[in-house]
This record gives sequence, structure tokens and C-alpha cells, in this order.
Amino acid sequence: MSINIEEVRKQFPILETQVYNKPLVYFDSAATTHKPQRVIDKIDEVYKTLNSNIHRGVHYLSNQATLAYEEARNKVQGFINAEHSHQVIFTSGATAAINLVANSFGETFINEGDEIVVSTMEHHSNIVPWQLLCQRKKAVLKVIPINQDGDLEMEAYKSLLSDKTKIVAVTHVSNALGTVNPIQDVIDLAHEKNIPVMVDASQSVQHIGIDVQKMDCDLLVFSGHKIYGPTGTGVCYGKEDLLNQMVPWQGGGEMIHKVSFTETTYNELPFKFEAGTPNIAGAIGLGEAIDFVSELGVDNIAAYEDELLQYATNKLMSIEGMRIIGTAKKKSSVISFLINDIHPFDIGTLLDRMGIAVRTGHHCAQPIMDLYEIPGTLRASIAVYNTKEEIDQLVAALTKVAVMFA
Repeated sequence: MSINIEEVRKQFPILETQVYNKPLVYFDSAATTHKPQRVIDKIDEVYKTLNSNIHRGVHYLSNQATLAYEEARNKVQGFINAEHSHQVIFTSGATAAINLVANSFGETFINEGDEIVVSTMEHHSNIVPWQLLCQRKKAVLKVIPINQDGDLEMEAYKSLLSDKTKIVAVTHVSNALGTVNPIQDVIDLAHEKNIPVMVDASQSVQHIGIDVQKMDCDLLVFSGHKIYGPTGTGVCYGKEDLLNQMVPWQGGGEMIHKVSFTETTYNELPFKFEAGTPNIAGAIGLGEAIDFVSELGVDNIAAYEDELLQYATNKLMSIEGMRIIGTAKKKSSVISFLINDIHPFDIGTLLDRMGIAVRTGHHCAQPIMDLYEIPGTLRASIAVYNTKEEIDQLVAALTKVAVMFA
């Protein structure tokens, strides 16, 4: 099956938006994807017909809401091919999921002098929680370097792994460069030394098929809003034995088995890590978004987006003064670039007046910008609802801006 782009675009009402009297051209899906009407309708339906707290009520609405919430968990399980649904923990996003891991895994396994390995290309949300953990535990953060193309230096990575390494936390796809990391090699090399690996799949789960059992990652996180689902939703997957060993991060309702003033015992998975009333409608909406992606087919989406990525890269290189930041051999749906010495913010502002949305700045990846000795970039990120015609509009607008500044 190939992507019928006209039918896909019809499902996204926001694409009818006019920006300064011009049709919206949206190339900022790495920041957040738009939502198909079915996801919007599902959230609306929950609040209209199912609104009730889950798991704890015996009445009809509570039971129906619980069934819908747990069905969403089952959908995530199937989508990433987890062995059990209780390995899927709902969070408010990838940031919350990483903080959960850093706190729960860190409290359980990290001691003074231990080492944690991340990469230069990580989003700040996969750097700062580990830095905070290192400060608390007097542990050491080690960083995998990348080359000028934006690829991980795998030999350097091997040399970082030691008996002191307690976890590797690395992104699958760079949000700032689009690099697709050799995640299987990263995991296999760590596992040779019995080191667990957490994969940040925030920029890959919507573009690349994820099979956590085949990948054999120990932990994996992603955000719902980047896979056509609601904001304020996310997932933390973990291997069962590991999750059972990890202590809870947050205390409160639902995550307990028994509470007294002398002792509290914890609930079973996944509830041990889901304290308080969750984003019920959001999780159910995320399940609907996963249905949307599944029905299109991740492989079909990947093939269509790869075609757009190659088309956009070739077209952009025709602009005089164009410099693409991140030229890894394997990329996914992101092009970061500069034009001559024009500040990215200036270009982004002018594009906005032409109805074209791109991201400008450091993209929560300041270490990458430091590596390339630049203040930031423009980033055009592609989703399944984009078209070659929109890419042509972007290229024409950038050409016009480059002439203006020349």
C-alpha cells in the first residue's frame, strides 16, 4: 500500500488554517505533529461519554473508562511489540519517562563513582536528568562523541564502556540532525558487558518500526504528541525484571498496595509507576493515534517520508549559500540548515510571514550547536501529511529570502 496523500491531508483539519492570508505550510513536526480528526473526536468522546476516574470505581462510567484506558495500553504494547501490556507505563511525555528512569533506576542501581553514558546529540531531556542524578549520587556522566557528519563515533563508544558503566541512554534519531543511530549496535555492545540501555524513541517511533523484543532494549521512551497523539502523553517501556527491581519515583494514589504510617508496600506493574490520576483522555487519544499510524503502516509512512526527505535535500542544496548541518548517511525526516551568515531567527520570521512554519534555534540540543560552533539552525521536519509541493514552496521562499539579504 502506498500513501494517498490527499486522503491523509483531509484527516487533519488544522491544515486548512490560513497564516497571514496564506495556506499553512507546516514543517515543524519534530516539535509536535498535528492531530487527525479521529484523535480529536476520540478525546471529545471520552469527556462527553466516559469521563470518570479509572481503576478504583465500581460504577459504570469508571469501569468503561478503565476498559478504554487499558485498551490504549494494549495498543501501545502491540505497536512496539512488548511481551506484556504491564511493561507499558503511561507518562506525560518522553521527558517525564526519562526522569522516571533517571530517578527510579538511578535510586536503585547508581552509586558514587558509577558511570552513565549518553551521546553528544541528545535532547536536553536526555542530558539534564542524568546530570541531576550524577550530582545526587556523585556519579560520572560520559559522552559519546559524534563526527562532523553527525554520526556516532562507535570506536569511542566502545572505549567508554567499562565495569563502572551502569546504563547507556541514547537517542534513536537525533531531533536536531535527523541522524538514525545504529541502535542495534549500541545495544549489542553494551549488552556484551551486561550494561542496560535506554532508547529515546521520541523522533523514531512515528517514522521507523519499533520492535522492543527484537531490539532487546532494556528501556524505551517516547512522547505521544510526536506520533499524532495528544500533548501530555508518553510511554516508558521496560523489561519486566528491571521494572520490578526499580523503586517508584512518585508516591500517591494507585501506586500503592497497602499504606500505613509504619510501612507502605507498592502496587504491581505498571501501576507502581503511575501515581495519581493520569491523563485518561490523553492516553485513550494516544491509542487512537496509534490506530491511525498502524492503519497507514509504519513502513509505508517511512517510504513516503524518505522520498520527501531526499527530494527536499536535493532542492535545498540548489540555494546559494546553503549549508546543511548533519549529513549522516542514514537520516530520518529532519533537515537542519543555515544560509550564508543570515541568522536563523531572521529567516524563520520571514518564512512565517509567508505562511511557512519551521523551527529556529538550538532545538534543545545545545551541545550539538557547540560542536558545530553555531548559535542554532533552521530545522524543517517532515511528517506524513507533507507534500513535494510544500517543499517547493519552502525552497522558493528561502531563495527569495537569500536574495533579500544578499
